[in-house]
Amino acid sequence: MRSGNGKLIGLTLGLLGLLAVSFVLSVVIGRGGVLADLSNDADDIARIILLEIRLPRALLGVIVGLVLGIAGAALQGLLRNPLAEPGLIGASSGAAFGAVTVFYFPAFGAVLGGAGATLGMAQGQAVAIGGMLGAVAALSLLYLLAGRKPNIMTLILAGVAINAFAGAMTSLALNMAPSPFAALEVVFWMMGSLENRSMEHVWFVLPMAVLGGALIASAGRALDAMTLGQDTARSLGFNPVRVTLRVIAGTALAVGAVVSVTGVIGFVGLVVPHLMRPIVGHHPSRLLLPSALAGACLTLLADIAVRIPMHGPELKLGVFTALIGAPFFLYLILKTRRLSS
Repeated sequence: MRSGNGKLIGLTLGLLGLLAVSFVLSVVIGRGGVLADLSNDADDIARIILLEIRLPRALLGVIVGLVLGIAGAALQGLLRNPLAEPGLIGASSGAAFGAVTVFYFPAFGAVLGGAGATLGMAQGQAVAIGGMLGAVAALSLLYLLAGRKPNIMTLILAGVAINAFAGAMTSLALNMAPSPFAALEVVFWMMGSLENRSMEHVWFVLPMAVLGGALIASAGRALDAMTLGQDTARSLGFNPVRVTLRVIAGTALAVGAVVSVTGVIGFVGLVVPHLMRPIVGHHPSRLLLPSALAGACLTLLADIAVRIPMHGPELKLGVFTALIGAPFFLYLILKTRRLSS
């Protein structure tokens, strides 16, 4: 046990160091090159780029990665399924549909963003609120479909149904959009990106991300017990239904918040728990923190990678993570198939 704790501490410190380096690189590297020395008072442009463009982008990348990493690890432990990730329960697709609804219905966006909402920050706040409401609606629908005492299979099937419905409604909204330019803007937003985000987005997302992450983290010991089966968890004093609802609620709050601001950034919650599990073992409680830190590192490094080409349109972060995660997902399917045969 001491050796295991020492390994966990060492891994945590290593990930914190990598996160610090990734954060600094994210701040100083971009389409405009590496920022010059900011000690010169005359360098106002570099200071604006740092404080208003790159710093919010890096902070948001950390929040998004932490949320996706810890949610993925918790869902894999809860569902006892190595292929689980935050989008499984419909939080991502529900948040995306809520945000698209604000784009499609200007009156709804005006109500959420305030009277006279425009394409400025009021519109951005309206989209974020719409995404949050979409995630909450997906959670409520999941609870209705799965029932008060859901089993794991019912939960997975309900999540699949919600994803399919939200995806269909999002496609319908895009298909009926009165302006092709608005539809194109929504399509680009749904690809997932940290570009053109401000500190207001960071402060908007942070409370829900912290609350959702805390709910997930508080279920760590209960998730350890549930890996032995629900009956064993009950004998150890844990209520499986409450644990399930706690993890789902935390995922809906945190993932719904980040998706509403950044769009869908997939596969982070799938990849990082698998990378960390061989090091820390198969106890979900030991996997939560390393997965969160590794998720933040992966998100920042991926966001740096999409900024390196200095010419042409910037590759969307969600597209880049999908290019990494999709082959990894196929590898996990083949691995699971071999183990089950």
